Amino acid sequence: MVVDEPVTELLLAQVLEVPTDEIRARLHALAESYSSEERGFELREVAGGWRFYSHPEASSAVERFVLEGQQAKLTQAALETLAVIAYRQPVSRARVSAIRGVNVEAVMKTLVNRGLVEEAGIEGESGAILYQTTGYFLERLGIASLADLPEIAPHLPNIDALDSVLDTLTD
Repeated sequence: MVVDEPVTELLLAQVLEVPTDEIRARLHALAESYSSEERGFELREVAGGWRFYSHPEASSAVERFVLEGQQAKLTQAALETLAVIAYRQPVSRARVSAIRGVNVEAVMKTLVNRGLVEEAGIEGESGAILYQTTGYFLERLGIASLADLPEIAPHLPNIDALDSVLDTLTD
């Protein structure tokens, strides 16, 4: 259960200090036992070794668990991008990139796919798509509205100077 690839009978025999023939017999007996008991997993001989797999009949439950029950954490880049959007929304992707100093296209796709960010219209001058946070974002943070976001000004350098720099970058 703790290996990344199928384990050979020889390796199991060496680790357990049991003859290979006995290991082979026990593995086949275990595989048959798991199958006849209709467990949620199977022991299969694959690619020259043995490995546990979830039972095909349990695939929908396993899929739901993996996709819904185990939300992967956001990367530092995604968190920074999300913070920029939360505090500057509605904001274009170019503006977020200018603030962060890196291309945020892939990160934006991740945030949109996770339902944390959505399109909020088109910027009149440039025609760029504007983005904003979603209700799901508020729900995940446990806040009722954007007004409940913590004050960010004490943590930033002169924000007015930043705005003038950003305006020159996007003009």
